[in-house]
Amino acid sequence: MIAPNALIELAGFIALLLWGTHMVQTGIQRAFGANLRAILGSALRNRFRAFFAGLGVTALLQSSTATGLMTAGFAADGVVALAPALAVMLGANVGTTLIVQILSFDVNMVTPALILVGVVMFRRDTSTLVHDLGRVFIGLGLMLHALHELLGLMTDYEDAPNLRMLLGAVSTSLWLDVLLGAFLAWAAHSSIAVVLLIMSLAAKDVVPPVAAFALVIGANLGTALNPLFESSGSDDLAAKRLPIGNLLTRAVGGLIVLALIEPLGQLMVSIWPDNARAVANFHTFFNVAIAAAFLPFLTQYAALLERWLPKRVDPEDPARPRYLDPAAKETPIVALGAGSREALRLADVLTQMLQGAKEVLVTGDRKLMVETRRRDDVIDKLNTAIKTYLTSIDPDGLNEADQRRLNEIITFVMNIEQAGDVIDRSLLPHLAKRFKRGLVFSREHQAQLCEMLDRLGGNVGVAASLFMTDDPRTAHLLAEEKVAFRDAEAKATVAHVEKMQLGQLDKARASALYLDLMRDMKLLNSYIVAAAAYPVLERSGALLPSRIARPDE
Repeated sequence: MIAPNALIELAGFIALLLWGTHMVQTGIQRAFGANLRAILGSALRNRFRAFFAGLGVTALLQSSTATGLMTAGFAADGVVALAPALAVMLGANVGTTLIVQILSFDVNMVTPALILVGVVMFRRDTSTLVHDLGRVFIGLGLMLHALHELLGLMTDYEDAPNLRMLLGAVSTSLWLDVLLGAFLAWAAHSSIAVVLLIMSLAAKDVVPPVAAFALVIGANLGTALNPLFESSGSDDLAAKRLPIGNLLTRAVGGLIVLALIEPLGQLMVSIWPDNARAVANFHTFFNVAIAAAFLPFLTQYAALLERWLPKRVDPEDPARPRYLDPAAKETPIVALGAGSREALRLADVLTQMLQGAKEVLVTGDRKLMVETRRRDDVIDKLNTAIKTYLTSIDPDGLNEADQRRLNEIITFVMNIEQAGDVIDRSLLPHLAKRFKRGLVFSREHQAQLCEMLDRLGGNVGVAASLFMTDDPRTAHLLAEEKVAFRDAEAKATVAHVEKMQLGQLDKARASALYLDLMRDMKLLNSYIVAAAAYPVLERSGALLPSRIARPDE
């Protein structure tokens, strides 16, 4: 009988293996996440480039789930076609096998060195990149240590009757093995950690090779469930095409291999008598075989998925254009009117974001912050739709005035989109920082921030009106708003410097954040003014090329 302390040790080392895998994944994502996403985005134009991009990114992240979620985001947004996105997932599945191959060798001797180097790098504050890479080294060291201890634990208890009986019962049914492997990989969010655990069991003959291979098939199925469940919040079946397609490829491959597992298992064991090595190679063989079988037919497979899972059109979706009628492009003046009406919707959404930011400032409601940031996605999608619609109008049908109006609409929507980005990427994160650090604004500063946010909302309304009327007087009034925001930022700068000089560190931290928010709002106002006032002032000759006074000649 296995003692309770042995079960605790087993669970602890499995948890350590999972935590080490998590540290490597998060370290790589923090260090290179933006670059990896850019690599995926640039490679998604060709299925073969996409395959190798998925392989490489997953080998670094040690997670096909993370790669799948990034690629699913591209596919759901319509940035990339389904066929190359599926190719990324095939590459990601092969990529998971590379780290398993490396860790299948006895590299435990480098564990202390990895952890030592990782801790030294992690404690350095001079570079964020060094800090994140230190996290990666620590994670690798923990993974290797957990594997070594698991092997030792299996050696001590491989002959325990209860353990033999339990795993023997599991091993009698290959379907049960598949379900167990799938559950473990789904729960762990990592097929790598589960396959490494299966290798430990097989190395000590706790499970026979054929049962270990069935567990590997299940682990590959289980890790394909995570991206599918992550997208379960969406009612649009089109958003689930990629995760469902990836799951189906693994399921089909698993069924075929499971039907041939007895002769295939005997062949694998005869070639590699070491059970752990056989498990690692089977994992690689399984994913390479699926990739080779599906890669040539991805175009047809993608078309089939698109037919099975049609895109749902939600009339209530705020990001769905309402006025961009394709038939109106035959009459450019009508199309420009449709574009103008759609552009005003961006101004409405920006006003909602400003109101949401004000409520977050007052209440600190995190859910409201998330909802406000999601509105920036609405602005982004509408901006893309409007620009695509307007630039598809036949330029030969536009006279000079029409072309000018087209440029004004695009200028308006681009500046409104930039203003939304400032709220999403700067102003709201600064507000989140305030609550995270427990900073408290004075009543005066709180009131001033609310007042300036209200003022910005009013300026958006003026800009929307000016966008439709082209009134020079309104343009002058809107442009003069820049002075108010410039003065507010200057006063905030002086107040912050005074607190620093007086050594009031707590108040200085709050005033620094207050200054950051003022700068965000000044930048926001600049985009609002540029959206509508500058085109009118420039056309009337009232816009100077520079604020710098010219010396007397």
